[in-house]
Amino acid sequence: MTSHRPFLRAARHLMLCAALILAACATATPRAPTAFAGSRDLVLTGQVTRADWQTYKEITFDVPAGIERLTIAVSHDGREAHTTLDLGLVGPNGFRGWSGSNKTGFTLSATDATPSFSPGRVEPGRWALLIGVPAIREGVTTRFEARVTLAGVQARPVEFAAAPIRTTAGWYRGDFHAHTAHSDGSCDSLSGKRTPCPAFLTLDAARATGLDFVSVTDHNTGAQNNSLRELQGYYDTLLIVPGQEVTTLFGHANALGITEPMEFRLGTPYLPNLEPLRDRVAAHGGMLSVNHPGQPTGEACLGCGWNAPDAHPERIEAVEVINGGSMASTGLAESPNWGVVFWERLLNQGLHPTAIGGSDNHDARMTSKQSPVGMPTTVVYATNLSTAGILDGVRSGRVFIDVAGPGRRIIDLAATGPSGEARMGGTLRLAAGQSGRLRIETQGLAGMTLQLVTGNGAPALSLTAPGLAADTDVRDLALPGSATPYWVRLNVRDASGKLMLLSNPVYVRP
Repeated sequence: MTSHRPFLRAARHLMLCAALILAACATATPRAPTAFAGSRDLVLTGQVTRADWQTYKEITFDVPAGIERLTIAVSHDGREAHTTLDLGLVGPNGFRGWSGSNKTGFTLSATDATPSFSPGRVEPGRWALLIGVPAIREGVTTRFEARVTLAGVQARPVEFAAAPIRTTAGWYRGDFHAHTAHSDGSCDSLSGKRTPCPAFLTLDAARATGLDFVSVTDHNTGAQNNSLRELQGYYDTLLIVPGQEVTTLFGHANALGITEPMEFRLGTPYLPNLEPLRDRVAAHGGMLSVNHPGQPTGEACLGCGWNAPDAHPERIEAVEVINGGSMASTGLAESPNWGVVFWERLLNQGLHPTAIGGSDNHDARMTSKQSPVGMPTTVVYATNLSTAGILDGVRSGRVFIDVAGPGRRIIDLAATGPSGEARMGGTLRLAAGQSGRLRIETQGLAGMTLQLVTGNGAPALSLTAPGLAADTDVRDLALPGSATPYWVRLNVRDASGKLMLLSNPVYVRP
């Protein structure tokens, strides 16, 4: 008779293994990250001597849940003694990169990383900074310090550049809306075949056009950001502003200054209304701008028109009032599809969103069938050329749109009265019975004509001699006080009446 004991022992063994595997899986299941705001720094120190030559050291540290970006900067005092330290990184789930000695620091997040390192989630758990010692002389002791910055949700935009591209205040010209291979951007390959268009061609086009900044805003993805972080070092005279076009079925909006994935399934339990999206963009220091709100929605452009029910329109910070795609399809900035009607409706509700423009370019090499990169150009007065500087400039409202694109045309407004001065985008306090002045400053607009545009119950205003004869022109316009708030802005037209520039308003309040 055959004994069943070996079978029973094997069965019990299998059941025990299965239980252990399930227990291990249960233990390894990651918990949902807890909210972590701001950042914290860890300082790791140590030393190497000749005894460490041709070896590797692991400097471990713990990362809590909820971290979105990890940055490490390493310094040591052995350079004059010809010590060389190589750097690498290992996460809880494996190897994350090795740069040798060609870098002294690096950063990584779910969407982007310094070249040599792999983007991906910053997992909670034990990490290790790898330090290789390929060169150290006899008798030398080299001390090193590694500053580890663990960043959670931060209320400041992402910067691909380590420092502002320019540190001076001034007018900076750029394009807030362009697409690449990471969504629906395409162009001709070297052999003439249509292919997804690499991001560097958009940057090449922006640089050739003379732009100071450009934002690549691919649809519902941050996949472009790893390429852009790598490219920013090469394009060190052009600011690359991180962005994503949040493409819903009820309208499109650019989330600027962020690399984090944004939920776009508006009208579902994942995003029942706009407020969670706005909250997330704001929590990351970004800006949400409504794109091409007047565009019709249909088979030619899915979800393009802004039809999202909006209980809080006061949270709209910017509106793309001139879209290059609409310009290319109609031949006019002032088409039935332009966003000025939507924008001025908000202005007349007493709201102050900033008007911007974007080319909406989908092929950086082609200019005949769509608007090229930089057409139109948004011109922002900013304290410096950084992502934070540009977004703060847009929030201030000291912005105009150059419909013609490349060039150095400028229009600026400043309102003065008994309460002080307000620049374009600002508010002048002017009580009924008081009077103020609007100073209009222009450059490069000789032969063009100024057109006043007012709203929200503005008193009758008119410009005497609206033609611009000189390349540089300054003129004043009387601003009466009023019992109700109003706004005033300007269009600039060429000799044929074609719109060339569009300013943001100055706001007057009692």
